[in-house]
Amino acid sequence: MARTRRLITIIVAILALLFLAFGYWGRWIAHPAAGLNILGVDLPEYVKFVPEARYGVIPINRLVFFAMPLSLALGLILLASVRMQLLVWVRGLAGLLAIPVALSMLPPAWTPGLLMTPEFRAQTLVIMALMAATLLIPLWKLLIPDWLRGVFFILIGLLPLPALSAFFKIMPALEKLYNHPLSASPGVYWLVAGMALMAATGGLLIFGGRRSNG
Repeated sequence: MARTRRLITIIVAILALLFLAFGYWGRWIAHPAAGLNILGVDLPEYVKFVPEARYGVIPINRLVFFAMPLSLALGLILLASVRMQLLVWVRGLAGLLAIPVALSMLPPAWTPGLLMTPEFRAQTLVIMALMAATLLIPLWKLLIPDWLRGVFFILIGLLPLPALSAFFKIMPALEKLYNHPLSASPGVYWLVAGMALMAATGGLLIFGGRRSNG
């Protein structure tokens, strides 16, 4: 029974992280012209050029869209540091993948000097913190019990909620730019599915961790 529960937990966690990745790199607005597709990864930079967001008509902080890669990277770190038995290559791959996910937050055509300007300082600090957290995965494995890791999975799964809210808030402005009604594309639904599975992973870890401690 414990082995089956552990296998289910790992499968759900991997699916959650895959869906978050599909949401982040997937299309949020689809268009026949490839250049007019909007991917989740594009949103932090794209919103800067939407007039209503640029001039404060629709108040949006572009940094909320970095909640998606932040949630994904932290989820990978949590999976890599889980105490329950896990294949070594799965643990190692999860830890390694957290690095490119963190680096995906770098601005386009960046330079070291640009990264510490006021506009990009916050995301640079987040990237550095994630890189440090990745290096400390063995420490997190020792310090964090799996039931508490489950709580973190649930909280981390909620991180992209402001990004979803901001996206739907700016949708009317995007419809004006495209000059026709728009609807959310699969990337949005992948993200929501990933968030739900993150919560499910958290619940399984909390239940399994407390059962093993009991």
